[in-house]
Amino acid sequence: MKKQVLAFDFGASSGRAILGTFDGEKITLQEIHRFSNDPVKVGNTFFWDVLRLFHEIKQGILKAKQFGKIESIGIDTWGVDFGLVDEKGYLLENPVHYRDDRNIGMIDEASKYMSKDEMYDRTGIQFMEFNTLFQLLSLRKNRPEMLERADKLLFMPDLLAYMLTGEKVAEYSIATTSQMVNINTQTWDKELLDTMGIPERILCDIVPAGTKTGVLRPELCEELGVDAVPVIAVCGHDTQSAITAIPSESKDFAFISSGTWSLFGTELDAPVVNDKAKRLNVTNEGGYGFTTAFLKNICGLWLIQESRRQWIREGKEYSYAELEQEALKAEPFKCFIDPDAPDFVAMGDMPERVREFCRKTNQYVPETVGEVMRCIYESLAMKYKYVLAGIEDCTEKQYDRIHVMGGGTKDTFLCALTASSCNRTVYAGPIEATVLGNIAVQFMSANDIKDIAEARKIIAKGENLKVYNPVNADKWEEAYKDFVKIVK
Repeated sequence: MKKQVLAFDFGASSGRAILGTFDGEKITLQEIHRFSNDPVKVGNTFFWDVLRLFHEIKQGILKAKQFGKIESIGIDTWGVDFGLVDEKGYLLENPVHYRDDRNIGMIDEASKYMSKDEMYDRTGIQFMEFNTLFQLLSLRKNRPEMLERADKLLFMPDLLAYMLTGEKVAEYSIATTSQMVNINTQTWDKELLDTMGIPERILCDIVPAGTKTGVLRPELCEELGVDAVPVIAVCGHDTQSAITAIPSESKDFAFISSGTWSLFGTELDAPVVNDKAKRLNVTNEGGYGFTTAFLKNICGLWLIQESRRQWIREGKEYSYAELEQEALKAEPFKCFIDPDAPDFVAMGDMPERVREFCRKTNQYVPETVGEVMRCIYESLAMKYKYVLAGIEDCTEKQYDRIHVMGGGTKDTFLCALTASSCNRTVYAGPIEATVLGNIAVQFMSANDIKDIAEARKIIAKGENLKVYNPVNADKWEEAYKDFVKIVK
Protein backbone atom coordinates (compact mmCIF):
# COMPACT_ATOMS: atom_id res chain seq x y z
CA MET A 1 0.00 0.00 0.00
CA LYS A 2 1.31 3.43 -0.91
CA LYS A 3 1.82 5.90 1.93
CA GLN A 4 2.33 9.65 1.72
CA VAL A 5 4.11 12.15 3.96
CA LEU A 6 4.63 15.89 3.65
CA ALA A 7 8.04 17.56 3.91
CA PHE A 8 8.67 21.28 4.31
CA ASP A 9 12.19 22.37 3.35
CA PHE A 10 13.30 25.97 3.90
CA GLY A 11 16.34 27.09 1.91
CA ALA A 12 18.25 30.34 1.62
CA SER A 13 15.78 31.98 -0.75
CA SER A 14 12.76 29.68 -1.03
CA GLY A 15 10.67 27.16 0.82
CA ARG A 16 8.86 24.14 -0.57
CA ALA A 17 6.20 21.65 0.36
CA ILE A 18 7.07 18.25 -1.09
CA LEU A 19 4.82 15.20 -1.08
CA GLY A 20 6.77 11.98 -0.58
CA THR A 21 5.16 8.69 -1.60
CA PHE A 22 6.56 5.25 -0.69
CA ASP A 23 5.24 2.09 -2.31
CA GLY A 24 7.47 -0.34 -0.42
CA GLU A 25 10.27 -0.14 -2.96
CA LYS A 26 10.70 3.44 -4.15
CA ILE A 27 10.25 6.97 -2.82
CA THR A 28 8.79 9.45 -5.31
CA LEU A 29 8.64 13.20 -4.82
CA GLN A 30 6.11 15.79 -5.96
CA GLU A 31 6.51 19.50 -5.28
CA ILE A 32 3.07 20.86 -4.49
CA HIS A 33 3.89 24.35 -3.18
CA ARG A 34 6.84 26.75 -3.50
CA PHE A 35 7.26 30.17 -1.92
CA SER A 36 9.94 32.76 -1.23
CA ASN A 37 11.98 32.76 1.95
CA ASP A 38 13.66 36.14 2.14
CA PRO A 39 14.95 37.87 5.26
CA VAL A 40 13.35 41.22 5.95
CA LYS A 41 15.53 44.13 7.02
CA VAL A 42 13.94 46.51 9.50
CA GLY A 43 16.28 49.27 10.63
CA ASN A 44 19.64 47.53 10.88
CA THR A 45 18.31 44.06 11.70
CA PHE A 46 17.65 41.06 9.42
CA PHE A 47 14.61 39.07 10.52
CA TRP A 48 12.99 35.84 9.43
CA ASP A 49 9.53 36.56 8.01
CA VAL A 50 8.23 33.73 10.17
CA LEU A 51 4.50 34.51 10.16
CA ARG A 52 4.47 34.61 6.37
CA LEU A 53 6.31 31.28 6.33
CA PHE A 54 3.78 29.73 8.69
CA HIS A 55 1.03 30.96 6.37
CA GLU A 56 2.81 29.19 3.50
CA ILE A 57 3.01 25.99 5.56
CA LYS A 58 -0.74 26.13 5.94
CA GLN A 59 -1.12 26.62 2.19
CA GLY A 60 1.06 23.55 1.64
CA ILE A 61 -1.12 21.48 3.96
CA LEU A 62 -4.24 22.68 2.14
CA LYS A 63 -2.77 21.70 -1.24
CA ALA A 64 -1.75 18.31 0.12
CA LYS A 65 -5.40 17.52 0.90
CA GLN A 66 -6.21 16.89 -2.74
CA PHE A 67 -3.69 14.02 -2.90
CA GLY A 68 -5.30 11.93 -0.17
CA LYS A 69 -4.28 10.96 3.33
CA ILE A 70 -1.06 12.42 4.74
CA GLU A 71 0.60 10.18 7.34
CA SER A 72 2.88 12.83 8.88
CA ILE A 73 4.67 16.17 8.44
CA GLY A 74 8.37 17.03 8.85
CA ILE A 75 10.24 20.36 8.70
CA ASP A 76 13.91 21.15 8.05
CA THR A 77 16.02 24.26 7.48
CA TRP A 78 19.50 25.55 8.26
CA GLY A 79 20.97 25.48 11.75
CA VAL A 80 21.63 28.00 14.55
CA ASP A 81 18.64 30.37 14.20
CA PHE A 82 15.84 30.42 16.76
CA GLY A 83 12.79 32.17 18.14
CA LEU A 84 11.97 33.02 21.75
CA VAL A 85 8.50 32.47 23.22
CA ASP A 86 7.17 33.74 26.55
CA GLU A 87 5.48 31.73 29.30
CA LYS A 88 2.11 32.10 27.58
CA GLY A 89 3.52 30.76 24.32
CA TYR A 90 3.66 34.05 22.40
CA LEU A 91 6.59 34.73 20.09
CA LEU A 92 8.53 37.66 21.56
CA GLU A 93 9.76 38.94 18.19
CA ASN A 94 10.48 37.70 14.70
CA PRO A 95 13.59 35.48 14.82
CA VAL A 96 16.80 37.21 13.77
CA HIS A 97 18.59 35.88 10.66
CA TYR A 98 22.09 34.49 11.13
CA ARG A 99 23.58 36.98 8.65
CA ASP A 100 22.65 39.84 10.98
CA ASP A 101 25.48 42.04 12.26
CA ARG A 102 24.69 41.40 15.94
CA ASN A 103 27.01 38.37 15.86
CA ILE A 104 30.16 40.29 14.93
CA GLY A 105 32.84 40.04 17.61
CA MET A 106 30.94 37.54 19.75
CA ILE A 107 33.54 34.75 19.50
CA ASP A 108 36.09 37.11 21.06
CA GLU A 109 33.49 38.10 23.67
CA ALA A 110 32.86 34.44 24.55
CA SER A 111 36.61 33.84 24.86
CA LYS A 112 36.66 36.24 27.82
CA TYR A 113 34.57 33.74 29.78
CA MET A 114 35.93 30.42 28.50
CA SER A 115 38.87 29.56 26.26
CA LYS A 116 38.18 28.44 22.71
CA ASP A 117 40.01 25.20 23.43
CA GLU A 118 37.64 24.37 26.28
CA MET A 119 34.57 25.37 24.27
CA TYR A 120 35.70 23.05 21.48
CA ASP A 121 36.54 20.21 23.86
CA ARG A 122 33.05 20.44 25.33
CA THR A 123 31.02 20.83 22.12
CA GLY A 124 33.21 19.74 19.21
CA ILE A 125 31.58 22.46 17.08
CA GLN A 126 33.26 24.66 14.47
CA PHE A 127 33.63 28.29 15.52
CA MET A 128 31.36 30.50 13.43
CA GLU A 129 30.18 33.87 14.71
CA PHE A 130 26.54 33.11 14.00
CA ASN A 131 26.38 29.94 16.13
CA THR A 132 23.46 30.09 18.57
CA LEU A 133 25.82 30.38 21.52
CA PHE A 134 27.19 33.66 20.18
CA GLN A 135 23.77 34.97 19.13
CA LEU A 136 22.59 34.43 22.71
CA LEU A 137 25.71 36.05 24.09
CA SER A 138 24.92 39.10 21.96
CA LEU A 139 21.42 39.18 23.47
CA ARG A 140 22.77 38.83 26.99
CA LYS A 141 25.16 41.71 26.40
CA ASN A 142 22.94 44.08 24.42
CA ARG A 143 19.32 43.08 25.09
CA PRO A 144 19.24 41.12 28.37
CA GLU A 145 15.53 41.81 28.82
CA MET A 146 14.82 39.40 25.95
CA LEU A 147 16.35 36.50 27.84
CA GLU A 148 14.55 37.53 31.01
CA ARG A 149 11.18 37.54 29.23
CA ALA A 150 11.81 34.28 27.36
CA ASP A 151 10.33 31.04 28.61
CA LYS A 152 11.67 28.80 25.83
CA LEU A 153 14.07 28.95 22.90
CA LEU A 154 12.91 27.07 19.81
CA PHE A 155 15.18 26.42 16.83
CA MET A 156 13.50 27.30 13.56
CA PRO A 157 12.21 23.83 12.55
CA ASP A 158 11.04 23.28 16.14
CA LEU A 159 9.42 26.74 16.24
CA LEU A 160 7.43 26.07 13.07
CA ALA A 161 6.46 22.63 14.42
CA TYR A 162 5.40 24.30 17.69
CA MET A 163 3.13 26.62 15.71
CA LEU A 164 1.54 23.50 14.23
CA THR A 165 1.26 21.41 17.40
CA GLY A 166 1.79 23.54 20.52
CA GLU A 167 4.57 21.17 21.64
CA LYS A 168 8.04 22.49 22.50
CA VAL A 169 11.11 20.31 21.90
CA ALA A 170 14.68 20.59 20.61
CA GLU A 171 15.50 18.01 17.94
CA TYR A 172 19.01 16.63 18.40
CA SER A 173 20.62 17.49 15.04
CA ILE A 174 19.50 21.12 15.07
CA ALA A 175 20.39 21.47 18.76
CA THR A 176 24.01 20.45 18.13
CA THR A 177 24.50 23.33 15.69
CA SER A 178 24.09 25.70 18.64
CA GLN A 179 27.53 24.96 20.15
CA MET A 180 25.76 24.39 23.49
CA VAL A 181 25.40 20.56 23.48
CA ASN A 182 28.06 18.56 25.32
CA ILE A 183 29.79 16.21 22.90
CA ASN A 184 30.00 13.40 25.47
CA THR A 185 26.64 13.54 27.22
CA GLN A 186 24.58 14.64 24.16
CA THR A 187 22.71 17.02 26.46
CA TRP A 188 22.93 20.75 27.16
CA ASP A 189 26.29 21.71 28.66
CA LYS A 190 25.22 23.30 31.93
CA GLU A 191 28.69 24.53 32.89
CA LEU A 192 29.20 26.21 29.52
CA LEU A 193 25.80 27.89 29.75
CA ASP A 194 26.40 29.05 33.32
CA THR A 195 29.80 30.46 32.39
CA MET A 196 28.29 32.42 29.50
CA GLY A 197 25.36 33.63 31.60
CA ILE A 198 22.78 31.90 29.40
CA PRO A 199 19.79 30.55 31.38
CA GLU A 200 19.44 26.79 30.90
CA ARG A 201 15.72 27.06 31.75
CA ILE A 202 14.96 28.47 28.27
CA LEU A 203 16.22 25.33 26.52
CA CYS A 204 13.79 22.53 25.65
CA ASP A 205 14.35 18.83 26.19
CA ILE A 206 16.42 17.29 23.40
CA VAL A 207 14.69 14.53 21.41
CA PRO A 208 16.20 12.22 18.75
CA ALA A 209 15.35 12.58 15.07
CA GLY A 210 12.31 10.49 14.26
CA THR A 211 10.39 11.46 17.40
CA LYS A 212 6.68 12.16 17.04
CA THR A 213 6.36 15.51 18.79
CA GLY A 214 2.62 16.09 18.50
CA VAL A 215 -0.32 16.43 16.13
CA LEU A 216 -1.86 19.43 14.40
CA ARG A 217 -3.66 21.73 16.83
CA PRO A 218 -7.48 21.28 16.91
CA GLU A 219 -8.06 24.91 15.84
CA LEU A 220 -5.68 24.41 12.91
CA CYS A 221 -7.46 21.22 11.86
CA GLU A 222 -10.74 23.12 11.93
CA GLU A 223 -9.31 26.06 9.96
CA LEU A 224 -7.81 23.85 7.25
CA GLY A 225 -10.38 21.07 7.28
CA VAL A 226 -7.80 18.35 7.89
CA ASP A 227 -7.26 15.50 10.34
CA ALA A 228 -4.91 15.69 13.34
CA VAL A 229 -1.80 14.71 11.35
CA PRO A 230 1.30 13.75 13.41
CA VAL A 231 4.33 16.04 13.20
CA ILE A 232 7.70 14.25 13.25
CA ALA A 233 10.94 15.83 14.43
CA VAL A 234 13.00 14.83 11.38
CA CYS A 235 16.64 15.87 11.24
CA GLY A 236 15.71 19.54 11.53
CA HIS A 237 19.14 20.64 10.35
CA ASP A 238 18.94 20.41 6.56
CA THR A 239 22.53 19.18 6.27
CA GLN A 240 21.76 16.20 8.48
CA SER A 241 18.64 15.46 6.44
CA ALA A 242 20.80 15.47 3.31
CA ILE A 243 23.39 13.17 4.90
CA THR A 244 20.63 10.71 5.80
CA ALA A 245 19.90 10.42 2.06
CA ILE A 246 23.47 9.81 0.83
CA PRO A 247 23.17 6.87 -1.59
CA SER A 248 26.21 4.99 -0.31
CA GLU A 249 26.35 1.36 0.71
CA SER A 250 29.90 1.86 1.97
CA LYS A 251 30.41 2.91 5.59
CA ASP A 252 33.32 5.21 4.74
CA PHE A 253 32.56 8.04 2.36
CA ALA A 254 33.16 11.76 1.96
CA PHE A 255 30.33 14.09 1.03
CA ILE A 256 29.61 17.65 0.00
CA SER A 257 26.15 18.98 0.74
CA SER A 258 26.30 21.66 -1.92
CA GLY A 259 24.16 24.76 -1.84
CA THR A 260 24.51 28.30 -0.50
CA TRP A 261 26.92 26.65 1.92
CA SER A 262 29.13 23.69 1.09
CA LEU A 263 29.23 21.19 3.96
CA PHE A 264 32.21 18.91 3.40
CA GLY A 265 32.68 15.92 5.65
CA THR A 266 32.09 12.31 6.53
CA GLU A 267 29.81 10.32 8.81
CA LEU A 268 31.30 8.72 11.93
CA ASP A 269 30.05 6.59 14.81
CA ALA A 270 31.71 8.89 17.35
CA PRO A 271 33.03 12.47 17.43
CA VAL A 272 36.65 13.40 16.78
CA VAL A 273 37.84 16.10 19.15
CA ASN A 274 41.62 16.51 19.05
CA ASP A 275 44.27 19.08 18.22
CA LYS A 276 44.07 18.34 14.49
CA ALA A 277 40.30 18.90 14.47
CA LYS A 278 40.72 22.14 16.42
CA ARG A 279 43.29 23.47 13.97
CA LEU A 280 41.04 22.64 11.02
CA ASN A 281 38.09 24.17 12.94
CA VAL A 282 35.93 21.23 11.91
CA THR A 283 32.56 20.45 13.46
CA ASN A 284 31.03 17.36 15.07
CA GLU A 285 27.30 17.73 14.48
CA GLY A 286 24.67 15.25 15.56
CA GLY A 287 22.98 13.15 12.91
CA TYR A 288 20.24 10.54 12.64
CA GLY A 289 20.66 7.78 15.21
CA PHE A 290 23.11 9.94 17.20
CA THR A 291 25.81 9.49 14.55
CA THR A 292 28.39 12.25 14.10
CA ALA A 293 28.65 14.36 10.97
CA PHE A 294 32.32 15.33 11.02
CA LEU A 295 32.31 18.24 8.63
CA LYS A 296 33.52 21.70 7.73
CA ASN A 297 31.23 24.57 6.76
CA ILE A 298 32.58 26.20 3.61
CA CYS A 299 31.12 29.29 1.98
CA GLY A 300 29.62 27.72 -1.14
CA LEU A 301 27.39 28.87 -3.99
CA TRP A 302 26.69 32.04 -1.99
CA LEU A 303 29.74 33.54 -3.70
CA ILE A 304 28.22 32.93 -7.13
CA GLN A 305 24.67 33.85 -6.09
CA GLU A 306 25.72 37.15 -4.55
CA SER A 307 27.99 38.00 -7.51
CA ARG A 308 25.06 37.44 -9.87
CA ARG A 309 22.86 39.70 -7.71
CA GLN A 310 25.47 42.44 -7.95
CA TRP A 311 25.70 42.20 -11.73
CA ILE A 312 21.89 42.31 -11.92
CA ARG A 313 21.97 45.48 -9.80
CA GLU A 314 24.34 46.87 -12.43
CA GLY A 315 21.85 46.01 -15.18
CA LYS A 316 23.53 42.82 -16.43
CA GLU A 317 20.98 40.00 -16.29
CA TYR A 318 23.29 36.99 -16.44
CA SER A 319 21.83 33.51 -16.00
CA TYR A 320 23.82 30.95 -14.03
CA ALA A 321 24.46 29.06 -17.28
CA GLU A 322 25.87 32.22 -18.87
CA LEU A 323 28.14 32.83 -15.88
CA GLU A 324 29.44 29.27 -16.16
CA GLN A 325 30.18 29.79 -19.86
CA GLU A 326 32.07 32.99 -19.08
CA ALA A 327 34.15 31.11 -16.52
CA LEU A 328 34.96 28.39 -19.05
CA LYS A 329 36.40 31.02 -21.43
CA ALA A 330 38.74 32.47 -18.79
CA GLU A 331 42.32 31.32 -18.30
CA PRO A 332 42.70 28.84 -15.40
CA PHE A 333 44.74 29.22 -12.21
CA LYS A 334 45.40 32.98 -12.42
CA CYS A 335 44.24 33.88 -8.90
CA PHE A 336 42.42 32.47 -5.87
CA ILE A 337 40.39 33.58 -2.87
CA ASP A 338 39.82 31.86 0.44
CA PRO A 339 36.03 31.31 0.26
CA ASP A 340 35.86 31.38 4.06
CA ALA A 341 37.58 34.72 4.57
CA PRO A 342 35.41 37.18 6.53
CA ASP A 343 35.41 39.43 3.45
CA PHE A 344 32.77 37.24 1.79
CA VAL A 345 30.19 36.67 4.55
CA ALA A 346 27.96 39.73 4.21
CA MET A 347 25.66 40.71 1.37
CA GLY A 348 27.04 43.27 -1.10
CA ASP A 349 29.35 43.76 -4.05
CA MET A 350 30.94 40.29 -4.20
CA PRO A 351 32.92 40.77 -7.45
CA GLU A 352 34.66 43.84 -6.01
CA ARG A 353 35.41 41.94 -2.81
CA VAL A 354 37.02 39.18 -4.89
CA ARG A 355 39.18 41.77 -6.63
CA GLU A 356 40.12 43.43 -3.35
CA PHE A 357 41.12 40.09 -1.81
CA CYS A 358 43.38 39.41 -4.79
CA ARG A 359 44.94 42.87 -4.47
CA LYS A 360 45.61 42.35 -0.76
CA THR A 361 47.26 38.99 -1.41
CA ASN A 362 49.42 40.32 -4.29
CA GLN A 363 47.79 38.19 -6.97
CA TYR A 364 46.50 38.88 -10.44
CA VAL A 365 43.33 40.97 -10.08
CA PRO A 366 40.42 39.53 -12.11
CA GLU A 367 38.61 42.15 -14.16
CA THR A 368 36.11 40.47 -16.46
CA VAL A 369 33.00 38.58 -15.39
CA GLY A 370 34.60 35.36 -16.61
CA GLU A 371 37.81 35.94 -14.65
CA VAL A 372 35.89 36.64 -11.43
CA MET A 373 33.76 33.54 -11.93
CA ARG A 374 36.78 31.36 -12.75
CA CYS A 375 38.47 32.60 -9.59
CA ILE A 376 35.43 31.69 -7.48
CA TYR A 377 34.91 28.28 -9.07
CA GLU A 378 38.54 27.20 -8.80
CA SER A 379 38.84 28.57 -5.26
CA LEU A 380 35.85 26.50 -4.12
CA ALA A 381 37.30 23.36 -5.69
CA MET A 382 40.68 24.08 -4.08
CA LYS A 383 39.08 24.64 -0.67
CA TYR A 384 37.37 21.25 -0.99
CA LYS A 385 40.78 19.67 -1.57
CA TYR A 386 42.19 21.52 1.44
CA VAL A 387 39.39 20.36 3.73
CA LEU A 388 39.46 16.78 2.38
CA ALA A 389 43.14 16.53 3.30
CA GLY A 390 42.39 17.80 6.81
CA ILE A 391 39.47 15.42 7.35
CA GLU A 392 41.51 12.44 6.16
CA ASP A 393 44.28 13.48 8.54
CA CYS A 394 41.86 13.78 11.49
CA THR A 395 40.05 10.49 10.85
CA GLU A 396 43.16 8.60 9.66
CA LYS A 397 41.13 7.31 6.73
CA GLN A 398 41.28 7.85 2.98
CA TYR A 399 38.09 8.38 1.02
CA ASP A 400 38.21 7.26 -2.61
CA ARG A 401 34.91 8.87 -3.60
CA ILE A 402 33.04 12.07 -2.86
CA HIS A 403 29.25 12.18 -2.88
CA VAL A 404 27.94 15.60 -3.89
CA MET A 405 24.26 16.15 -3.17
CA GLY A 406 21.85 19.04 -3.11
CA GLY A 407 21.24 21.90 -5.50
CA GLY A 408 24.95 22.20 -6.30
CA THR A 409 24.81 18.93 -8.25
CA LYS A 410 23.20 20.93 -11.06
CA ASP A 411 26.43 22.93 -11.38
CA THR A 412 28.26 20.47 -13.61
CA PHE A 413 31.30 22.74 -13.95
CA LEU A 414 31.89 22.85 -10.19
CA CYS A 415 31.38 19.08 -9.88
CA ALA A 416 33.96 18.47 -12.61
CA LEU A 417 36.45 20.89 -11.02
CA THR A 418 35.93 19.20 -7.64
CA ALA A 419 36.85 15.79 -9.08
CA SER A 420 40.00 17.21 -10.68
CA SER A 421 41.07 19.28 -7.70
CA CYS A 422 40.53 16.54 -5.11
CA ASN A 423 41.75 13.79 -7.49
CA ARG A 424 38.75 11.69 -6.49
CA THR A 425 35.77 10.32 -8.36
CA VAL A 426 32.70 12.47 -7.70
CA TYR A 427 29.21 10.97 -7.61
CA ALA A 428 26.63 13.72 -8.02
CA GLY A 429 23.11 13.18 -6.69
CA PRO A 430 20.52 13.22 -5.42
CA ILE A 431 19.61 16.85 -6.07
CA GLU A 432 16.76 16.54 -3.56
CA ALA A 433 18.87 14.95 -0.82
CA THR A 434 17.55 17.17 1.96
CA VAL A 435 13.91 16.46 1.14
CA LEU A 436 14.59 12.73 0.67
CA GLY A 437 16.26 12.60 4.09
CA ASN A 438 13.33 14.45 5.68
CA ILE A 439 10.88 12.02 4.10
CA ALA A 440 12.96 8.92 4.85
CA VAL A 441 13.06 9.79 8.57
CA GLN A 442 9.27 10.13 8.57
CA PHE A 443 8.90 6.68 7.03
CA MET A 444 11.48 5.23 9.47
CA SER A 445 9.56 6.81 12.35
CA ALA A 446 6.45 4.92 11.18
CA ASN A 447 8.46 1.69 10.71
CA ASP A 448 7.67 1.65 6.98
CA ILE A 449 11.42 1.68 6.35
CA LYS A 450 13.48 -0.46 8.73
CA ASP A 451 16.61 1.67 9.22
CA ILE A 452 18.97 4.16 7.61
CA ALA A 453 20.85 1.47 5.68
CA GLU A 454 17.61 0.37 4.04
CA ALA A 455 16.62 4.00 3.41
CA ARG A 456 19.91 4.65 1.60
CA LYS A 457 19.50 1.54 -0.56
CA ILE A 458 15.99 2.64 -1.53
CA ILE A 459 17.22 6.14 -2.39
CA ALA A 460 20.21 4.77 -4.37
CA LYS A 461 17.93 2.58 -6.50
CA GLY A 462 15.78 5.58 -7.37
CA GLU A 463 18.64 7.89 -8.41
CA ASN A 464 20.73 8.14 -11.58
CA LEU A 465 24.01 9.44 -10.22
CA LYS A 466 26.28 11.41 -12.51
CA VAL A 467 29.94 10.42 -12.28
CA TYR A 468 32.88 12.83 -12.70
CA ASN A 469 36.47 11.57 -12.95
CA PRO A 470 39.61 13.67 -12.36
CA VAL A 471 41.16 15.51 -15.33
CA ASN A 472 44.65 17.09 -15.29
CA ALA A 473 45.09 16.26 -11.62
CA ASP A 474 48.82 17.03 -11.85
CA LYS A 475 48.14 20.61 -12.99
CA TRP A 476 45.67 21.08 -10.13
CA GLU A 477 48.27 19.77 -7.69
CA GLU A 478 50.79 22.32 -8.92
CA ALA A 479 48.28 25.21 -8.71
CA TYR A 480 47.24 24.07 -5.23
CA LYS A 481 50.61 25.23 -3.89
CA ASP A 482 49.61 28.82 -4.75
CA PHE A 483 46.15 28.39 -3.21
CA VAL A 484 47.55 27.20 0.12
CA LYS A 485 49.58 30.40 0.43
CA ILE A 486 46.43 32.53 0.72
CA VAL A 487 44.45 30.31 3.10
CA LYS A 488 44.61 31.36 6.75
